Amino acid sequence: MFILKRQDVEIVNIQHPKQEDRQIPILKYQDRAYRLLNIYDAAQAEEAKNYWKDLTDNQGKFCILLQEKKRHSIWERAKIDLLKEEAKTEENSISPASCIQASLLLLQAVYFDLEELLGGRQAKVFQKEMSNALGNKHIPQADTEEAIDRLLNVDPLNDDFEVPLWQEQHLIDFLAELYRLGKSFFGNTNFVLGIEEILQDMGEKERQEFTSWLKKSSLSQNWGVTNK
Repeated sequence: MFILKRQDVEIVNIQHPKQEDRQIPILKYQDRAYRLLNIYDAAQAEEAKNYWKDLTDNQGKFCILLQEKKRHSIWERAKIDLLKEEAKTEENSISPASCIQASLLLLQAVYFDLEELLGGRQAKVFQKEMSNALGNKHIPQADTEEAIDRLLNVDPLNDDFEVPLWQEQHLIDFLAELYRLGKSFFGNTNFVLGIEEILQDMGEKERQEFTSWLKKSSLSQNWGVTNK
């Protein structure tokens, strides 16, 4: 429908209806509102454009492709009232940064344990399979081998790190694939036993925020953090 630049639109946040510390990003253009669907690195410009074309040409959706210096994003037209209602399901709101940071620490821990125990070649195979799995899920900034490589070599807790804007479903899909592939490569689920140690560098509040979310999610049993 539209390919726009940052100066062409207004992006605002509306209050999450259930959580005071969470907001939903909304793009406004020509008195209409659009919700965030996906985010890509600037290097993924062609992939972003192809996905946008598929949505508009083949699926008949009203979407905007927003091109910025460091990233591209795809937004779908929606009514703000409906967005607020959808957010109550927790599926369309942006996940807290702490949950995304913790998930990236888990990814790094699994990768480096694989590299140490099974060797660099197997670790690279894991990286490729992870990128393929996340690419099928259209998870922003994690859907290519290059993107996964960047995530493996950053410090998610560094103030300069731009935390990906993942919706809750992105986060669930990410951790589900990480668990599936970790179990496949290690041949067991022992890698989930050291979560507390992996997350020890996080602030206590942020760590508790993640574990609290994980306990309530469908992934709790897999990652060994069920309420007992």
